[in-house]
Amino acid sequence: MVEKIITLENISLIDFLGTENQNIKQVAAAFPSSKIISRGNEIKIQGKSPDIAKIHDILTSLIDHYHKFGKITENSVNRYLSSDPLLDDEVMVTAPDVIVYGSKGGIIKAKTPNQQRLVDTVFKNDLVFALGPAGTGKTYISVALAVRALKNKEVKKIIISRPVVEAGESLGFLPGDMKDKVDPYLRPIYDALEDMIPVEKLKYYQENKIIEIAPLAYMRGRTLNNAFVLLDEAQNTTPAQIKMFLTRMGPTAKVMINGDRSQIDLPRSQRSGLMEALHVLRDVKGIGFVEMKPEDVVRHRLVKDIVNAYAKADEERRAILEETKTADDAARKQSNRRSKEVEV
Repeated sequence: MVEKIITLENISLIDFLGTENQNIKQVAAAFPSSKIISRGNEIKIQGKSPDIAKIHDILTSLIDHYHKFGKITENSVNRYLSSDPLLDDEVMVTAPDVIVYGSKGGIIKAKTPNQQRLVDTVFKNDLVFALGPAGTGKTYISVALAVRALKNKEVKKIIISRPVVEAGESLGFLPGDMKDKVDPYLRPIYDALEDMIPVEKLKYYQENKIIEIAPLAYMRGRTLNNAFVLLDEAQNTTPAQIKMFLTRMGPTAKVMINGDRSQIDLPRSQRSGLMEALHVLRDVKGIGFVEMKPEDVVRHRLVKDIVNAYAKADEERRAILEETKTADDAARKQSNRRSKEVEV
């Protein structure tokens, strides 16, 4: 009798083995002359060599399936047992517009033309700026593209950063250590990752620095290579910060920079690094620029109306300021003419 042991690493046991090990029992039922024992994160196979080889291949395929789709179903097991996994309902989702499969097996893809344009631009360029209002999917699509690159082994790690900008509340008054203080700023990133990677696997990735989420200040002095790097909320960087970030880019890095012109939280006297970068880099070849619009908003239907209302208010405010400036200039010129006439 031959024995072989398979160790399940970075896998949610309940999602892989099934309730009460039902998935493993299915495999065992197909090989009655062999024994399959699941204990902890190890699966022990005992039996004759030909069966052992077949069981090992099936379990290895199921492990690969789990890492791709985030779950194993009864249908998945049946298809691999019948040596026809490509007919599995989950695997049939092969549309080219699928970015990645979520942690629960759902499909994550672009939902609007501009989101698809963002995806296409990232595939074609190593540095991409994505701009647009809240709710247009900039962060979510960017994280999905990063996870896709990691799963496809196009990069070895994901690095995601945001500038920590205090908005009406000082970090010093928030409870906890530095991680506790900055994590709320990075929560949208964690939410997106948890949609796309099973919890245990995400924890493994973070513990082993395969996925790194950190404030922008932590990027200083590094060379970011063989990685998918995302700078989110870039409108709140200073010119020096965004220049520092851009110059971290290694020769095999893929970099995305996201921002929203309408949500700059910097002090009034401080220029936005994103706005300056867009002006300075506008003619540099090899850099992609994608502008998201209010119609790309994929949150609650009211979010689109809110974005449009604020955009209209900003336009009206700018028009009033322009009229006031024009009137002030005219008054100043008239005053200067009168002063000259008095002098004469």
